[in-house]
Amino acid sequence: MAAPVAIHLEFGGGAELLFNGVKEHHVTLPSQSEPCFVCVCVCVCVFFLGDVKQLLVWIQRNLLKERPELFVQGDSVRPGILVLINDADWELMGELDYQLQDQDNVVFISTLHGG
Repeated sequence: MAAPVAIHLEFGGGAELLFNGVKEHHVTLPSQSEPCFVCVCVCVCVFFLGDVKQLLVWIQRNLLKERPELFVQGDSVRPGILVLINDADWELMGELDYQLQDQDNVVFISTLHGG
């Protein structure tokens, strides 16, 4: 059985407002063979699969407090949300397919600002 994955999530540039103003979250995600008991409904996400695509689903279900349309679009982040994985642009890391590793740092920065 694979071990759970502990990661550090950061939200900035206004994205933190969608998460009750909390900028940093230290979370432990269940392993592939461990049921996710955080979900309150029967859903496709019974197990955390370990990639960024599943992380976004987990974030929506467990951390996102309001206006999901400002953070996600389809199965990815909304255009205008910069994603960094361990200080590197997620486009260099494989975007949604990147397999999260223990102690990864994932940063979401909104570049969208009202005027």
